[in-house]
Formats: sequence, structure tokens, C-alpha cells
Amino acid sequence: MEIVRKRRVSDILLGFYLLSHPGPVFIHIIGVSVFTLLAAWPRLVWSTVLLVIAAHTAMQISIAMINDYCDRRLDAAGKPEKPIPRGLVHPREALVAGLFMIVLMVLLLLPLPPLALLVSLLYLTLGQAYNLGLKSTPLSGIVFALAMPLIPLYAFVGVGRVLPFLLWLVPVGFLLGVALNLANALEDLEEDQAFGARTLAVILGVRGSFFACHLLILAGAALIALLMLLHLVPANPWIILPILVLTCISTGGMILFFGAKKPASTRKFHFSWPRSPVSCLPEDGC
Repeated sequence: MEIVRKRRVSDILLGFYLLSHPGPVFIHIIGVSVFTLLAAWPRLVWSTVLLVIAAHTAMQISIAMINDYCDRRLDAAGKPEKPIPRGLVHPREALVAGLFMIVLMVLLLLPLPPLALLVSLLYLTLGQAYNLGLKSTPLSGIVFALAMPLIPLYAFVGVGRVLPFLLWLVPVGFLLGVALNLANALEDLEEDQAFGARTLAVILGVRGSFFACHLLILAGAALIALLMLLHLVPANPWIILPILVLTCISTGGMILFFGAKKPASTRKFHFSWPRSPVSCLPEDGC
């Protein structure tokens, strides 16, 4: 493990930047921003929109920081490039920073409807439970899946809108959440297995995880189509049908170009593919 005895300010800033998991958090920011703008349209109150996005960002950064704090010993052995093993950030600093971001999240949520705080605390509980031990169990995929639909739900309640179509986010989001969890876990499957982790991906194996990931995405698309055909949720078929077709084509590409027989290096790119257009959940459109 590399230890930096005298840290420069630039080292500390770099460490906290890496500690926040900027890539994945940025994706979450884009997602919650899109849903928040959809929820608030056409009556955009920018102060509310910015509070919703900022509070969710603080929560995601908290989960990222505490994740690295909890994984510091595993990272020292398997991922020495992480900020804590590199000595850029001390473990106690990571923990304090993560707790501070939770406090900041709560403060930002206070001006918003109480339901937004409730949904955020539920998401935060799932995220931190994942960090504190569930990530190494088969329940990791379930935790991830339960958290997925809470993002659009949070965006809508954050701007004061509760619509019937939000209810169908739970089953669809659950399916896509498990798929994303498996796709993410595939990149580190062998490492997790070597360290004795019993994640859902480890139990299913490489072949089973690929198969389940693709199947769950198609199941999510089929559920959206069924809900639309039965008129159980408001949806514009001229928007939904092309999205479903594109999702099926994307899944076909995943099956063709990725799999257990492909090099392990391709799995990282495979992770970006499950975030397909099926994850666009419409309200009279998309």
C-alpha cells in the first residue's frame, strides 16, 4: 500500500475528488436532473429544481465516500489506486466527509416537501446498508433494485407532484436495478469471488449473470409494453414503441458482443449498455 506521508493541498483535493466517485455520481446527477425537469415542466421553479438536484448529489457523494471507507482494506489489496490506499485521504477523513454530506443533504431537503426527505432517507438507508455489508451478499442486487425506482419518485415528490404513473416505476425499476447490479458486478466478479464475497453475480457465475442481465432488461421492456397495452399507465405509444424497439436492438447487441467467452476487459463497457432507453419512464411521453 502506497502511503503519502506529507500531503500537498493538491493531493488532498484530488483524493476527495476521487473519493466522491465522480463518474457514477455524475450519471446519477444527469438522471435526477432529467426526471426533475420532467416533473417540474412547464412550471419550472429553479430554486426548487436546484435544491432537488443538489440534495440528491450530496446523498450520492455520501454513499460513495462511505463506500470507500468501508472497502478500505479490500481496496488496499485489490485496488491500490483508490484514494485511501494511496494515502491521499485518511480513513477518518473519508468517514467524516461522508457523514457531513448526509447532514448537508438533510439541510437542503428541509425547504422541500416532507415526502422528498422520506424518500431520500429510504434511498440513503439502502445505499449505506449496501456499503456496510449487504454488497457482499446475494441481497446486494435486491438493495440496488429497490433503490432504482426511488430516483424518479424522489424527483417528482421533490417538486410537489405525485402522479399515478409513479407506481409502475417500482416493478420496472426493480427489474432494471437487478440488471444494472449484475452488469456492474461482472467487472469485479473474479475479485469478489477470490475475497469470499457472496454477491448475486458470484452465485450466478459469469454466464448466469450475463444471461440474467439480458433477460431482466427484456422483461422490463415487456412489462412497459404490457402496461401500455392495458392502459394501466399513461403513455404515448409513438414514443414508447421506438424506445422498446431500440431496447431490444441494444440487448441483441449486448448478447452478440459481450458474454462469458469474451475478454473480461469488455465487461466495463458492457456495464454502460444496460442503461438502455428502456430506463426512460414516460408520463404522456418520455
